Amino acid sequence: MSVLEKMKVLTDSAQYDLCDYVNHQKSSQKNLPGIYHATGANGCDVPLFKTLLTNKCKNDCKYCINQSKRNFTRLELEPELLAKVFLDYYNRGLVNGLFLSSGIDKDEDVTMEKTIETVRILRKKYGYDDYVHLKIVPGASKDSIKRAMGLANRVSINIEAATPSGLAELSSTKDYNKDILKRLGWINSLEKHKGTYPRSTHTTQLIVGANSETDKEILTRMSKIYKKSNLKGTYFSPFSPVEETDFKDKDPCEVGRTNRLYNADSLLKDYKYNVKELIFDEDDKLNLKEDPKILAAKNMDIFPVEINKSPFNELIRVPGIGTKSARKIVNIRKKQPFTSKEDLKRLGVAVNRAEPYIKIKGEYQSGLDNF
Repeated sequence: MSVLEKMKVLTDSAQYDLCDYVNHQKSSQKNLPGIYHATGANGCDVPLFKTLLTNKCKNDCKYCINQSKRNFTRLELEPELLAKVFLDYYNRGLVNGLFLSSGIDKDEDVTMEKTIETVRILRKKYGYDDYVHLKIVPGASKDSIKRAMGLANRVSINIEAATPSGLAELSSTKDYNKDILKRLGWINSLEKHKGTYPRSTHTTQLIVGANSETDKEILTRMSKIYKKSNLKGTYFSPFSPVEETDFKDKDPCEVGRTNRLYNADSLLKDYKYNVKELIFDEDDKLNLKEDPKILAAKNMDIFPVEINKSPFNELIRVPGIGTKSARKIVNIRKKQPFTSKEDLKRLGVAVNRAEPYIKIKGEYQSGLDNF
């Protein structure tokens, strides 16, 4: 099998590791395997080389294309060869960075050593100094995590589920508290030492719809993590059944569910909402048809807020007002009060959404009967 054919298998096997909130592509180009087009924070396209070091895996994750019991081609690339393949893509201008993950063949730290060695070769031997996202495998040692964070711009460990029982539904070979949450805690504590790990941030990922966990359980877990860590972000991977896995006959994740989780997750992380402020149905699920911020606003007694007087933490509760526009409002009104909706439009406020929830110089901008 050629290197190109091997890379096609390994890059397609990396489909469950996400590094983008909107682009969940499942396979890569035949002649250029591994190019993954992520969307940056400013909306620009960021092509990454996304692959596994190996798709050999001892874990039995019931949803995963690489689960131990599945019968398909198992491959592994040596760190030196993988580094050269990536550099060829990078030097040709096809990608701007590397996203490297791996299955766990027999031993967590042997696997981590090989992924770390790949990045070390890139950094030390070839002088590569651009972006690297390196996955931490569950059960990795603290020493290997330290060395990974010394080399990568970003590291991440997939928590996969929101609860120990939820993970038990997915796999019998991982301990939720020991193998995952403990390692997440190590990553967070190490990241605080910016003098030692100046380049590294961290993220995590959950599989949505593969187990019986509710949206409320998922968001409750994320709220706890955000309060205790500097987690950069969370990726929600919608479950889709894969042939020859335990969950091959299971229904896929509801369309739109992960989008609503991203909306609600942002309220927790960026807007400092409490889970109790979010609205769930009788099954503890988010409403798929309405924005969770609007639903939450309808149950708050602070509205309408006065644009020229209300504090920042009330302004960001207004649908249509983001954190950036709220800061601009607070700064501008110190010099000159707002007099019309057009003033807010110029700041990027979605006025049509905000109208029922605001007053400007004491005047309602829309009837509250719209509630």
